[in-house]
Amino acid sequence: MSKSIVVKQLFAQEITPENFRPFGQVIWATGDDKQYNQDDAQLNLENGTPRFYIMRLFGKDRKFTKITRHIKCTQCLGSLEAKEWLMAVAPPCVENAPKLEDVVAFKIPGNCFIKLEVGTWHAGPYSDYEFVDFYNLELSDTNEVDHFTHNFAKSHNLELEII
Repeated sequence: MSKSIVVKQLFAQEITPENFRPFGQVIWATGDDKQYNQDDAQLNLENGTPRFYIMRLFGKDRKFTKITRHIKCTQCLGSLEAKEWLMAVAPPCVENAPKLEDVVAFKIPGNCFIKLEVGTWHAGPYSDYEFVDFYNLELSDTNEVDHFTHNFAKSHNLELEII
């Protein structure tokens, strides 16, 4: 007899550079004359060929059971057309799964992008729009050779929902 899946709700907090720091960086617009510093995306793309592309994601349910990480590169994501979006994350760890209590959700405005630190667990992007185009910077083979997933339905009989 199988147990029914339990739903755990995650409140999506407004993203700031401070509250997102354990997971990566929030990058905001600056003047063209700004000199490079620690506020710019600190990228790690040295383990392969960088791939910058626009991916179209269709409106999704805000529920998920799987969370993924990449351990060979950073990843940058941002929406086009100033559309707000959501992302669940957990900090990098040496274990093969994030701690459930470390999973948090963020509401991300359309006028910035995020850089996920190497190893940051993530689920999403999610949105309430019919579709959102996202720019995505990762390695050309990230989804084939650097895609590690944990399934909360199998480990905790759990589905997470961003509210």
